[in-house]
Amino acid sequence: MNVIEPGQTIGILGGGQLGRMMATAAKHMGYRVAVLDPTPDCPAAQVADVHIEAAYDDGAAAEELGTWSDVVTYEFENVDEEVSRFFEKKGKLPQGSLSLSVSQNREKEKGFAEKANINVPAYRIVQTYVEVKQAVRDIGYPAVMKTISGGYDGKGQFLLREDADLKEVEKEIGDHRYIVEKWLNIDKEVSQVFTRDQEGNISFFPVAENVHKDQVLFTTTVPASISGVQQTSIQEQTKALALELGVVGTFAVEWFVSDGEIYFNEMAPRPHNSGHYTIEACNVSQFEQHIRALCGLPLLPVHTFPAAKMINVLGRHRESLFHSLPEDKVHVHDYGKHESRPQRKMGHVTIIGSSLDDIKTGEPAWMKSW
Repeated sequence: MNVIEPGQTIGILGGGQLGRMMATAAKHMGYRVAVLDPTPDCPAAQVADVHIEAAYDDGAAAEELGTWSDVVTYEFENVDEEVSRFFEKKGKLPQGSLSLSVSQNREKEKGFAEKANINVPAYRIVQTYVEVKQAVRDIGYPAVMKTISGGYDGKGQFLLREDADLKEVEKEIGDHRYIVEKWLNIDKEVSQVFTRDQEGNISFFPVAENVHKDQVLFTTTVPASISGVQQTSIQEQTKALALELGVVGTFAVEWFVSDGEIYFNEMAPRPHNSGHYTIEACNVSQFEQHIRALCGLPLLPVHTFPAAKMINVLGRHRESLFHSLPEDKVHVHDYGKHESRPQRKMGHVTIIGSSLDDIKTGEPAWMKSW
């Protein structure tokens, strides 16, 4: 195993907020950072040593990133597959391209989950309107239809409650492949963020409970309100998936809890929005563990505050947040994005405390109007 030492350079494909937080952790550990992203002065570039301003699928730009970098990672899963394989062949992508490829395709994702004997909601893969109608006959209403690839924060999704909803699908389906999945009566949504090093050692962060609003993550809270049996099941299934994919680095798996049962939802092959609380609430963040895994350093054992809550700050909240800072007992993270849009993630805040009740006293006033 090749150990990347402080002073060497970590290349990051993608310059968003996850890349920014990766870069910040890497800089604290003494590494230099190079970023490839097409956006001028993007969040990660603001804290990096080198910014290669080019498209993600630009082969010449990828080669330039390779000349700067001793090891390469990615901050989001929509990285060009050819570029990821380019770095894998050069031995500079410890994460490999498999988990990236699988996470870009919901059909592959469900298939790998099933191979790992993970509990998956009933689903069908469809390409025509006739197949959609057959899928809902097989699965039953309600169901959700999603694009096989692409889509995030609710984009590219259709909720099917009755036959009338199929009319909208008929207009949209075209020649694309979709997954139609049984809609569960969800008690709660949780996520398991973990890190696996190059020797196969796994370090789990606490299972976190997530609340979404308008199909965007609103809050993440630890500890999650689940039983010890459910937590054990989640961690055992997560480990099985990690072994099936050969995961290296920080990774997240999202789960549904429905009628006491645990169901696989989706995965992200990199640090995750629901793991941001780890920056203040744990002795080691998801980003530092990620850098450690990539660089061949030992993972740290995870210790956590008794309770924590992360709250996303969207464009429509940002001004209210800064006006209320004197009275809010929060850790503030602003992502340095120049364009603020109402639904765009502009930052997050984290509250830590001795209990969940203790945390409630520090919740920002704008949470009530989110």
